[in-house]
Amino acid sequence: MEQALYGPEGFYTRNRPARHFRTSAHSPLFAQAIAALVEKVDRALGHPTQFDIVDIGAGEGELLAHLSLPERFRLVPVELGDALPQSVTGLILATEWLDNLPLDLAHDGHYLDDGAPLSTLDNEWIARWWPVADGIVEIGRSRDEAWAGVVAKLSAGVALAVDYGHLLGTRPSLPTLTGFRDGREVEPLLDGSTDVTCHVAIDSVAAAPGLPARVMSQREALRWLGVTGARPPLELAHRDPVEYVRALARASEAGTLTDPNGLGGHWWVLHTLGCAL
Repeated sequence: MEQALYGPEGFYTRNRPARHFRTSAHSPLFAQAIAALVEKVDRALGHPTQFDIVDIGAGEGELLAHLSLPERFRLVPVELGDALPQSVTGLILATEWLDNLPLDLAHDGHYLDDGAPLSTLDNEWIARWWPVADGIVEIGRSRDEAWAGVVAKLSAGVALAVDYGHLLGTRPSLPTLTGFRDGREVEPLLDGSTDVTCHVAIDSVAAAPGLPARVMSQREALRWLGVTGARPPLELAHRDPVEYVRALARASEAGTLTDPNGLGGHWWVLHTLGCAL
């Protein structure tokens, strides 16, 4: 999986991600919700002189491009080969980043790729986070460690991971390895020709940094930040037809972002440090 995504002939080495799939981060309405979150965090931190917004897995910067903020807000896109700032005061955001981090598969106490016995650390992870393993286990320890390393850079503010995944008691019995290419779900080939992802053990990731975490669905989170998907009143169509059409488009986009069977079913993991939302 690591070679298929990030090796010399890997998917992300040779492709522009936005051509192959659309995430919440490509939506102006999602960016509007993130701006509302930034406002909450900024207020909770007492409006610091510099407010960092670090976007991990920023792609071509679509999300940051939709944010219109004063100069004291420092926008930091992070992609392959980029280093995280050593200290972040503000917001760290990772939208559908964790699902692209490589992991190991296991079955019956052995790694699936070479049949070797599991390491002590991976056995411990499975015992805690995937104790009822009636099929193939996707060991999320690599994601936990990566996210804990990211959150460690937070000096004050919020670290937010947004991704699709599962919780203890709802782990899948079949592998979730999925491929995407040209905007369609395809066979997850490991030759670098497709984006490949695996669902995230959300509760495991949430516990990894050792900070308080709030876990909620994207539907719940976006409603908290003012995105409801409510249709505009019909009266607006008579008073301002152009604005009515725009409002309908916003409602449709909100519906896509909050659909519990789609993007709205993604999970938000928020860690706070030095501020109360």
